[in-house]
Amino acid sequence: MKLKLRLNDVTFSYTSTPILEEITMELAESEILGIVGPNGAGKSTLIRCIDRILKPEQGSILLDGQEVTEMSMIAIAKQIGYVPQSSTGVFPATVFDTVLVGRRPHIGWRSSESDEDKVWGILKLMDIEDLAMRDWGELSGGQQQKVLIARALAQEAGVLLLDEPTSNLDIKHQLEVMEIMTDLVAKRGLSVIMAVHDLNLASRYTDRVIIMKDGKIFDAGSPSKVLTTENVGSVYDVEVDVINRNGEKPYIVPIRSVRGSG
Repeated sequence: MKLKLRLNDVTFSYTSTPILEEITMELAESEILGIVGPNGAGKSTLIRCIDRILKPEQGSILLDGQEVTEMSMIAIAKQIGYVPQSSTGVFPATVFDTVLVGRRPHIGWRSSESDEDKVWGILKLMDIEDLAMRDWGELSGGQQQKVLIARALAQEAGVLLLDEPTSNLDIKHQLEVMEIMTDLVAKRGLSVIMAVHDLNLASRYTDRVIIMKDGKIFDAGSPSKVLTTENVGSVYDVEVDVINRNGEKPYIVPIRSVRGSG
């Protein structure tokens, strides 16, 4: 197994509030790693630390064996693409130009015909060609989310960080995005870390799962190992039924909130 990324004892706090505590994990080449856990577990913070948006208090983050803190932001952008949950800013640009920004680590401020061809290819891949000349501010939340993913793909990075990429999408487009990611990993050798809200999407589309609670890794491994009745109940304070027939990936059926019962 060839590693793309390794975290050793990464710790992060906002002022005096600990958010991540001694996180150690690995991402292999051509792997989708899902990060799940309740709100406030530290999923988004972990992804932002990997992309150097946030600086850990301690620990190391190694990308292809090189310490991320020693790399320039341009070098990181060539190797890591980041997709936030949403963008609160309004880009005064068309969808095409917004996606073209993803080429900037490779081309600076001038694009070539080759760069523009790559953008058209990505728009087609994401099925948003028809939005190319639309202004960003005119788009729905789901459309904007697909544009953000397209922009990250335009970077042609080997590692993609997705912070709940399906949160603004309806079920059809959730499945579409997850299938695109699976296809990219299989065909292009992309490595993906994906914070996922929906446990069943995580189960179906990831190779490994990390389940977090209170800023720590509660368990890690295959979806069948991690997404058990006991783990989900302990981490989320809910009662669930986990269906796992004939070696298939588990399917989680919520029953009730433990704290809300009685």
